[in-house]
Amino acid sequence: MEGEAGMNAPDKSSLSKLYNNRELVPDHAQYFARWAEDSQKARGTMASHLDLRYGEAPGETLDLFPSRKGDGSCMMFIHGGYWRSLDKRDFSFLAPTFVAGGISLAVVNYDLCPKVSMEEIVRQMLRASRWLWLNAEEYGMDQDRLYVSGHSAGGHLSAMLMAAQWPAFDRQLPKDLWKGGLAISGVYDLRPLIDIDWLNVDLRLDEAAALRLSPAFLPPATRAPVISCVGADESSEFIRQNALRKLMKLDK
Repeated sequence: MEGEAGMNAPDKSSLSKLYNNRELVPDHAQYFARWAEDSQKARGTMASHLDLRYGEAPGETLDLFPSRKGDGSCMMFIHGGYWRSLDKRDFSFLAPTFVAGGISLAVVNYDLCPKVSMEEIVRQMLRASRWLWLNAEEYGMDQDRLYVSGHSAGGHLSAMLMAAQWPAFDRQLPKDLWKGGLAISGVYDLRPLIDIDWLNVDLRLDEAAALRLSPAFLPPATRAPVISCVGADESSEFIRQNALRKLMKLDK
């Protein structure tokens, strides 16, 4: 990692551009509008349990779309937005495909930076995971068939959950609470974000926190499979981050 911090690393201005996904995708507002429309339709037409509370904080809720068929599998999806924007309601549109495939979908919310710290968001995801495992059978799901996925900030949080030491968090939880994870376009080494002013004004990361919250430097908790992926047209930094996640996993 020393070499990455040296002459080959992008300068501060370049980093700001490479991580600014809204600027890199000028028509992003059209995507958001379509997500909102399709999500509203899904909530209005599908069986669901909305705003189930997994904790006491305002953002600690999830929407559950149960599948009436299948083997009891459930996917928990964590939304993106750089830990500071968007909402679970923007991603209900994922439910029809999962439910039709026999998989229940839990779309989870969390409080946003700067209202809370990134450490607190990680703790909220731990609490959401515990709630889903404890309540799986009540909603027709199998405790042994739980999976986690997420996009962008959600990709980072999914990777963090795959490194979580569950019995240390709660002794009643199994070591392999999640049987697999999918991290999409995540950031796994948070240190570059320290130098991105428009982002870190809300995240408030310093070097110690960035290292502590970087899943690239955490060993996986189990042998459960973790898949990371990135779009071919995404910025060089997101492609680098995806490769870093894979390399770090192999090194453990």
